[in-house]
Amino acid sequence: MAHPHFGPARYVSSDVPIPTPRVPTKQQPTGTLRRGKTLTRPERGVAPVPLINPPAILPASASASLPSHALSQEVSQWSLWSIFAHVVTFWAPPFLLSTIGGLKERATRQAWREKIALCFIALVLGGVVGFATVGLNRALCPESSGTSPSRFASFGSDPNTLGIQGWVFNISHSKITPQVDFYQLAKAAPLQDITTLFTQTAANFPACTNMKFAAATDIPCSDAASCPLGAISQATFSTLSIINTTKIVGYDWTQVRHLNGYLVIDGAVLNLLPYFKAHPKAIANDSVDMALRTVLEQQAAGSGKDGTRIFYNRANLKAAVPCLVQRYYAGNIDKITPGCFVSQLFLYVGLVVILGLVLVRFAMACVFNWFMSARLVATPKNLSRTVISPSVLPEGANVTIDNKTGTAPWAGPKGRQGQKLVKATPSPANISLAQIGAELFTICLVTCYSEGEESIRTTLDSISSTSYSDARKLLFVVCDGMVTGAGEKRSTPDICVGLLEADPRFGNPEPMGYFAVGSGAKKENRAMVYAGHYTVAGRRTPTMIIVKCGTEAESHSDKKAGNRGKRDSQLILMNFFSRVTYNDRMTPLDFDMFRKIQSLMGVTADFFEVCLMVDADTKVYPDSLRQLVNSMQHDTYIMGVCGETRIANKRQSWVTAIQVYEYFISHHLAKAFESVFGGVTCLPGCFSMYRLKARKATGDDWVPILCKPEIVREYSQSEVTTLHQKNLLLLGEDRFLTTILLRTFPNRKMMFVPQARCRTVAPDTFRVLLSQRRRWINSTIHNLMELVLVRNLCGTFCFSMQFVVFMDLLGTVVLPVALSLTYSLIVNMAFHPPKTFDQAIPLMLLLAVIGLPGVLILITTRKVVYIFWMLIYLAALPIWNFVLPVYAFWHFDDFSWGATRKVEGEAKGEGHDSGSGTASGSSIPLRRWEDWERSRLRKIKREEKRRRDMARAFPNGYNGSEYHFLGDTQSQYDGSDTLSMASSEEDHWGGQVGTYNENGSQYPPPPPGLLLPHDQMINTAKTVDGDEMAAMLESGFDDRHPSPFSSTTRFLDTNGQPVGSVGYQLSDVPSPPRIRPYPPALRQDGLPPRRVVSPRSPTVPVNASSSAIEWKTHAKKRSGGGGGPGKYGPLGPLDPGGRI
Repeated sequence: MAHPHFGPARYVSSDVPIPTPRVPTKQQPTGTLRRGKTLTRPERGVAPVPLINPPAILPASASASLPSHALSQEVSQWSLWSIFAHVVTFWAPPFLLSTIGGLKERATRQAWREKIALCFIALVLGGVVGFATVGLNRALCPESSGTSPSRFASFGSDPNTLGIQGWVFNISHSKITPQVDFYQLAKAAPLQDITTLFTQTAANFPACTNMKFAAATDIPCSDAASCPLGAISQATFSTLSIINTTKIVGYDWTQVRHLNGYLVIDGAVLNLLPYFKAHPKAIANDSVDMALRTVLEQQAAGSGKDGTRIFYNRANLKAAVPCLVQRYYAGNIDKITPGCFVSQLFLYVGLVVILGLVLVRFAMACVFNWFMSARLVATPKNLSRTVISPSVLPEGANVTIDNKTGTAPWAGPKGRQGQKLVKATPSPANISLAQIGAELFTICLVTCYSEGEESIRTTLDSISSTSYSDARKLLFVVCDGMVTGAGEKRSTPDICVGLLEADPRFGNPEPMGYFAVGSGAKKENRAMVYAGHYTVAGRRTPTMIIVKCGTEAESHSDKKAGNRGKRDSQLILMNFFSRVTYNDRMTPLDFDMFRKIQSLMGVTADFFEVCLMVDADTKVYPDSLRQLVNSMQHDTYIMGVCGETRIANKRQSWVTAIQVYEYFISHHLAKAFESVFGGVTCLPGCFSMYRLKARKATGDDWVPILCKPEIVREYSQSEVTTLHQKNLLLLGEDRFLTTILLRTFPNRKMMFVPQARCRTVAPDTFRVLLSQRRRWINSTIHNLMELVLVRNLCGTFCFSMQFVVFMDLLGTVVLPVALSLTYSLIVNMAFHPPKTFDQAIPLMLLLAVIGLPGVLILITTRKVVYIFWMLIYLAALPIWNFVLPVYAFWHFDDFSWGATRKVEGEAKGEGHDSGSGTASGSSIPLRRWEDWERSRLRKIKREEKRRRDMARAFPNGYNGSEYHFLGDTQSQYDGSDTLSMASSEEDHWGGQVGTYNENGSQYPPPPPGLLLPHDQMINTAKTVDGDEMAAMLESGFDDRHPSPFSSTTRFLDTNGQPVGSVGYQLSDVPSPPRIRPYPPALRQDGLPPRRVVSPRSPTVPVNASSSAIEWKTHAKKRSGGGGGPGKYGPLGPLDPGGRI
């Protein structure tokens, strides 16, 4: 069946997932929802395998805990990695680790083995890097072999040199003798052999002793005229002022071929011209003379005159070689052996790659800072265009809402059995961006744990005081348990609630259950939602404070009741928006937050598009929030951005001083370079913004990002068994979230916005810094190990983000070795300065790596003071590159937060996510919004009926003791309309709804969330009173003859005119009561009926009005009810038409 708003059918039954109790394994498909539409064309394909797969033995219930025997089975499973870890640690048997090491549990021993295996791999990689840097050249091309290219000076290359016995002599300062002019000789033939000009005797050639051939017995100098210079000695060289350069004269084969009387034996070039002048004819019975003449006269023309083969094939000739080399040596073949060639090739390739990467990073960072970042934060334009409304469900999730046979993908088995689904082409409701404006609805998540009042107040003041409109931002503070920070007099929840100006309409909050991140009994938790406003300097920002208080049993026994960690605090928000986005089943906490957000902001939660995550010790700059949102508006493909984090306490101690430059360069060099490719690998948790959902490029659908169910599910894993999984989840939540997003959306962007700044408090003692960097380094290594496997990141081969990630991973692992090599290089260069380009290559790399960041600082910030901070950082380089990495590697199996956040009375290593016992999950109901809303309306009607009954029973009034038996709940705030009775058996969910009524007539309506539509639209709109709405939610509606007044068309076009026909809104006047009302004195309002100012979320008195004001709804369909075929509207209770 095709709906009039959606057109012809266009989907198949495979688009709708089938719920299954089976737990996914690596061989089976994952248990996530399969969507009928993909995200965008580049992102089509198979979803990546989750980083952390739930164990195959995990119980089907999501809330059940992992049995101990199952965990032992999981640990006992042998894998290649487990086998490797055992092989590396073969010398440590289990009984030794248990008795001496104190590792009693099998899982702890396995983690220790994996730590040793990882340290072994890091040590091997460090050794490989060290050998490639220092040892490879010495092994393949040792200088002592005489074949090193650096030892030769090419024949004829230098006009100020000559050769003596194969050595190169500098004659630039030589003295001219009457017999010899060294300058003329060098000018005629540079590096020519002048050995024969020196006086020599047979005693100078001990290798020729007892030799009988003529080349050995000839007298070197027959007369004084033939040898005008003195004997070959250092005294003679000093007299002549010639200097031995210690290099060898190098010849190539072409030069030997053209030199008369020269030949080669085993690489040694021999000058036999004096011998052949003395013996122009062959000597009889002289085998050496015959061999020499054979080489010079009988070899083919053009040959290099190599006699090696002739002399080494006969024993008598081979014995003559040492004598010939000692007497007639003139140099060596300037050749590169295969070993030297490989060494040089590796050296130059390494130079090109490393120096190229450094230079490209530097250049790209400059380009980003100078050009790209300014465009990224420009004020958004073209706000008059029409786009899809924030209330429309994404990815076709609402395609089958009004289908007679099938409902939404999660509706249950009845919609799937033997029925053919019909898919319709959606034509969803559109909205003009001008109605939202340049400022998107932003929720600002502030996670608190043990911070003091000053830190929390500073953070909230900075966010509230930003230039961003209060009507577009919501402060969402989460207190992670009933904890008290070390040295604090009040608990963190008391501090946060004390800063809130509470809204009286909500009364005293009640603990609401939700599913938490934890194991065992800690899988369940409760939280209280305080709502109101945060006021500072004339600003009044809507604020919600979530206080995790723990279960009933936990609150009596646990010192940190409700504490589940920062990831759980983030998941409260992520789960909430995921359920709102898909109208999935909500927990009581979700429904409570939904109501209070709508009352505070004037729009339902689905209008929020971005989420700012800030730590409770961070101070945000005034324009930072606007800059981050502008970047999100600039490019819909951006799914996350971060700003620059600076240190607020930089001069507090030497520990904070050494961090200033590190913070700066990690943002302006590393993150700026990654932003050019849109692949920032870590958005810091202290100051980052994520997109909850993004409009597609076509503008006709939404793509869930942070609220995507697959991402929420993977990020919420609590059952982790391997060391790798624990390092991913327990140490660096922020980097792990970034990794998940990049793996899921490799074609989307993670960006850095340098214009958005904040200040945070850095560790001021070395102990805290050591603990913090241990977590950061270990988390970085394990996350980069996952990112390096993502093939479709930007770029290809060496010019890709994947290669950059690999280099970052390798650089992090070999930091200690790199530092050792750096200092050895500095010492070696100090004692032996480089004489060739090859020798200077390591020094060039060192200067580039250290100096270019300093240049970047000067040209981007123009602040010379950062050079001072750079010098402090370089002085502390042993701490950064040796002490901290080595400490982190040795603590791979330490998953605690250490000394970073201390709580009063907390024991060392105490975790926050592990608990004993099991969690049944039965105490936390999961129901869709419309079911919760129906229960709320029923509860209000029951209480109204009881009030009327009491008014009739006590016409003259009654005292508190007479009323106490009804189970009332009074608010601490004067005038609060939270008087409520206990629910009857008619609806046992009433106790989970809350005892307040935010729609009491004595309270003002919610603030306007969007621009108001045309006045005529409101004046001519039909109205629905509260009783009619209750009846609609109860019985459903018939859409087979749709009304011309569509709830999906109440929007403004690009010209600001209403699109389509008029819609519906709730009545401003209560419907006529079906029974006599109770006296006005009991109602506590006594106010006249008010005019609804905001058409988005109209509120009416206690006659059971609903915040969902759609005439058409799919409540029955989406809750699996039986409202009859085709009875529900296209967009459901979150239809934007209800607010516009």
